[in-house]
This record gives sequence, C-alpha cells and structure tokens, in this order.
Amino acid sequence: MLELYITGVEKNENKIFITSGLASTMQSLGYSTAVYKPFETGVEFKNGTLISQEVSFIKHIDSHIKTYHSYQLQGDMSPILSAASEGLVMEKSVILKDYQKIQDKDECLIIDGLSGLGTPISVNFVEEDVIKMINAPLLFIASANNPDISNIILSAKRAKELSIDIRGVIITDYPKNVEKPNVKLMPKLIEEYADVKILGMLPVIKKDINPEDLIAEILNNINIENVFNLKISKL
Repeated sequence: MLELYITGVEKNENKIFITSGLASTMQSLGYSTAVYKPFETGVEFKNGTLISQEVSFIKHIDSHIKTYHSYQLQGDMSPILSAASEGLVMEKSVILKDYQKIQDKDECLIIDGLSGLGTPISVNFVEEDVIKMINAPLLFIASANNPDISNIILSAKRAKELSIDIRGVIITDYPKNVEKPNVKLMPKLIEEYADVKILGMLPVIKKDINPEDLIAEILNNINIENVFNLKISKL
C-alpha cells in the first residue's frame, strides 16, 4: 500500500488542495484512495450531523475517495484548545487503533495532518508523535505567502533527527509571474538550507476550482512519482 503523511510548517498553507488533489489524481490513475484525518477542527454541527468543510471539499473533488477521521472538533482553534473546549483529551491509542483498522483497505492512503511537527495535541503528545507512530513518509507543505524559510528548515532538521522519511516539500500559492526576490529564491533556498527536495509548486487556487482543473494543476506542477516514490506507467 502507498502511504503519505501531509503536514504544514504553519497554519493556512492551503494544504487541503494538496491533499484532495493528490488523492483525486491517484484515484484517477486507478489507485483506490482514502484520506484519513486524525484531527479536524472547525467542524460544523448542522441538522444533528457533524459537517466537515474539508471532507466535503474532498468529496466534491472526487466522491469515490474514502474518508476517515478520529477526532472532529467544532472549535476553530488549535486542536488542543478545541478539544479542551469540548472536554476531550485526544489519545495516541485512539489514533493508532483507527489507523490500524484502515491501513490496508485501500491501495493509497493519505494522512492529512496538522500545521507542524510541534503542534500540541494533548499533554506530551504532539504531531511528530503521530508521524513516528504511524511510520509513514512525510510531505511538507509551505506557502509562498510566507517566504520566510526558517520554519521549513527547522521542521526538516527535526524530522531528520527523528529518522522520519521526508519525501520533500510542495510550495503552494506560488505566483506564475514571480516578482518578489524572496519568493523567487524560496525553492532554491529550501533545497539548499533544509536539504530536502522541492517536489512541486502549486499556483494560487480558488475554492471553487472544478475537479478536472485541480487534477490538471497537480499533474502539471507536482512530481507525483517522487511524492509517492513510485513509477507510474500511466503518467
């Protein structure tokens, strides 16, 4: 089975476009694909049902993608604060149990994580613990809206200290016509100073993008084979 853990290096990197785009692309290439979100905040309660905007977006892009979750939290704060506001304590054992139930159900499983290795989940429990526990290869998402590369350098260094398999970095919100020098240099400097590969640069994407266009953006701007460490004959 193909596995990939996706995390950011800060909040608001439009990670959902990468998660849904990669999932729908793999599904279109003939791989049965699922997305597992261990934690999600900002979930809305409507008509007696929890509605996840991000899961709804994934289903909009491709309704055949299976989705799983462990914790859905209504608070639109950090996971630890959102859980505390609902009187919950999120547990490693729950994540591991849920993951083990689904890990062999599909040919491709994408784990959609949080906003950085040090994101607190509960006492003595941060996102890097989930990645180590699941032991899935890691893809970092960084945004050209914040071209300060210090976070990605520190994140990559920490992941290497933990012996996590880093597939590389995808940059989102990267302008087609780059004018700012710090944005233009961002990919080169990340590869040089963080010692990780840039696997793609995705332009600014709007929420109302149609599925075909999102898949096209993924195929045109991201090295899918390196992301999944797989030779795909259909590409």
